[in-house]
Amino acid sequence: MMVFLNGRDSFHLRDLMEQYDISKSTALRDVNALERIGMPIYTQRGRNGHYGFLHNRLLSPIVFNFDEVFAMYFSMLTLRAYQATPFHISVEKLKEKFERCLSAEKRAALRNIERVFSLSAIEQTHACQYLKEALQYAAEEKVCTVVYQKEEVMKECSVQFFHISAAYGQWYATGYHFETDSVRIFRCDKILKIEASMRYSPKPLRVFLVPDEELYKAKGATDFEAEINTKGADHFQKEHYPSMKLHQQQERVFIRGFYNRGEERFISDYLIGFGENLLSISPQALKERIKDRIHAVHQYFSKL
Repeated sequence: MMVFLNGRDSFHLRDLMEQYDISKSTALRDVNALERIGMPIYTQRGRNGHYGFLHNRLLSPIVFNFDEVFAMYFSMLTLRAYQATPFHISVEKLKEKFERCLSAEKRAALRNIERVFSLSAIEQTHACQYLKEALQYAAEEKVCTVVYQKEEVMKECSVQFFHISAAYGQWYATGYHFETDSVRIFRCDKILKIEASMRYSPKPLRVFLVPDEELYKAKGATDFEAEINTKGADHFQKEHYPSMKLHQQQERVFIRGFYNRGEERFISDYLIGFGENLLSISPQALKERIKDRIHAVHQYFSKL
């Protein structure tokens, strides 16, 4: 009932009676019980009488047990690593408000745990001016015109964003690129401008809720397979991408995936990062590209 009423400005007894199929007397007892456990309810009498909530209303912490409070609290603190979030909040102010909901005893317990426990996140150092707008357009299923910077060149395109994510210290916005009829991933700090566009009709969000291979794999893409050892599997868990998956066959572990045209250097650099934890690579053309890339890096450092 607390969850049902949370977020409302007011309610009538009949709302509770209809929602829970209860009598008027039972609804009255329930309202009294809600008041006793801390919901800030007041009675507005008169012809159009109703129950209202004080402006500082808050869903009572009784909904959460203490382990759940800890989980939310420390998850919230990971936002400190991000210079930008789509919500334009101060983590310190949010932390302060959160702690006000707890008793002095619980705050002291929280302080002790905070001294010995933390959830880490890679620090994000780049400003993302249009992160909130990208999230808003994605949620509203709207097409937008995006101006972004790629390799020192300014580009403009029509995009419908459908996924906003944070990974490896960066914010990313995934969207459908109308001009190329393909899915593209944009680094949010490279976006220089976003505005609504009527050039194309938006697609339903369900169109993009498909397996990664169907979403990202372009015509002419190359499949690859790389065998790795157990240390390599740990490395994969720390960094991997939608175009690849981990597979285990008895005691052998493989990365299987694909790369599109133009992504050869990206996949080569990624696999080089596994070093001696990489046991085999196919196709042979990818192995040759990796050898060429290692040779180029060796030449660079020889001249450095």
